[in-house]
Amino acid sequence: MITQPIKRSSQLSNQPASQTAIQATLQQIWGYSSFRPPQGEIVQCLLQQRDALIILPTGGGKSVCFQLPALMQPGLTLVISPLVALMENQVQELHQRDRRFQQSVALLHSELGRSQANKTLWALEHQRLRLLYLSPETLLSPAVWDRLCKSELKINRLVLDEAHCLVQWGDTFRPAYYRLGAVRSALLQAKPTGSQIAIAAFTATADPQAQQTIQRVLQLNQPQIFRQNPYRANLNLNVQIVWTPRQRRSRLLQFVQAHPNQSGLVYVRSRRESEELADWLTQQEFSTAAYHAGLYAGDRRQIEQDWIANTLQFVICTSAFGMGINKPDVGWIVHFHAPLLLSEYVQEVGRAGRDGNPADALTLISEPTGLLDPQDKQRRQFFETQTQKQYRTAQELVRKLPLQGEVFAVSKQFPGSAIALSLLHQANCLEWTDPFHYALQPGAKSPKFSQSNIVAAQQMTDYLHTKACRWQFLLNAFGFTREAQTLRCGHCDNCQ
Repeated sequence: MITQPIKRSSQLSNQPASQTAIQATLQQIWGYSSFRPPQGEIVQCLLQQRDALIILPTGGGKSVCFQLPALMQPGLTLVISPLVALMENQVQELHQRDRRFQQSVALLHSELGRSQANKTLWALEHQRLRLLYLSPETLLSPAVWDRLCKSELKINRLVLDEAHCLVQWGDTFRPAYYRLGAVRSALLQAKPTGSQIAIAAFTATADPQAQQTIQRVLQLNQPQIFRQNPYRANLNLNVQIVWTPRQRRSRLLQFVQAHPNQSGLVYVRSRRESEELADWLTQQEFSTAAYHAGLYAGDRRQIEQDWIANTLQFVICTSAFGMGINKPDVGWIVHFHAPLLLSEYVQEVGRAGRDGNPADALTLISEPTGLLDPQDKQRRQFFETQTQKQYRTAQELVRKLPLQGEVFAVSKQFPGSAIALSLLHQANCLEWTDPFHYALQPGAKSPKFSQSNIVAAQQMTDYLHTKACRWQFLLNAFGFTREAQTLRCGHCDNCQ
């Protein structure tokens, strides 16, 4: 078993990494002679065990920034990732770069076979891993948590990959995200005195409010913040109104025909829509497939591989597809239906043109009244209705919840309370004393819930109907107001 996958790591175990050693490791593993700004500074920050919040555009090389420090230092880095496909792609890529990493880089998720899961748990328990990818839910499962709390297991840092998911999903259907802030202190209680665990959050999209939420929930300690604006000079943004469902399909067909032999993605908002659209486009003799969370894991992996290999020209997919997949030659993105949140939109269009070549991003929207094609309006209304329903459920449950409790026991007694607890945390009415136990705060019995998701949905609507430069709108929305003032993009539909 190899415990020192990088030759220089033993020299760096108790000393700050020199720039020469970092460059040598970068060259050895990835074959790059130099970093792209600000990758080098981020690597140094993580090697120094400092907390960090990193916002880099899609394709900005975020994974190298936390993988390299993890592979240079003895000890474990936990990478908390939202999607199985994202974990598998990053782990597989490292395994292919160096066979030694097959022993020191691993993942755990619910779709993993029992034999492989047991093998990874053994490697974790025996301190053979440098990088372990897992979801928030898996991190907080008894089998994993008990092993992480072993005093002899050295944990260097927690990395939250795709950290915007904490904001988008943490108080809706992935409440485990809101318990992550209690992980560091709980782990340190089980470690020798003087132990340090740093936290780094990586994302491509976080507006100022999302940045505050990430820092507050994760309890980042004086984090170093790295921000690059999402502007891409090679990415052409276009929004077109369609008047009927039939015209929406026709417009999509025209667009795909105008981009022959170019790889792309078509985003829809439901499983049924992805399947129906894929069937129709297959009948038009396009090589495509539907991708959504309802497919078997093996089928999803096969579609991803076929798309990466260009066996499929494009995929009709829901929002889960594409996150973290390393495919630089995507020439276009179509939003057959617009996403509900601006952060989703920037994530998804950013998957095109990562090779620097010109790329197109088209979004199709109903005319504002929705009389002839009401689907867009219905989706927004459904989103707002569901959000308000969750708020009402939380307000009803809070009167029944004990002032202190254990999350699994309370969730079993009061169905729906896991999300209610996350909403109470969002409203500053709850504190996690550890990742599994909470204490309600004063004011919890009459919480005032943030309307941030509904406000964010309105911001997306404003973007779709703006007459101003679309890139200027995006830069302002994500807090890059100074850059927006001087930008004249010339390559969005409004500027053209």
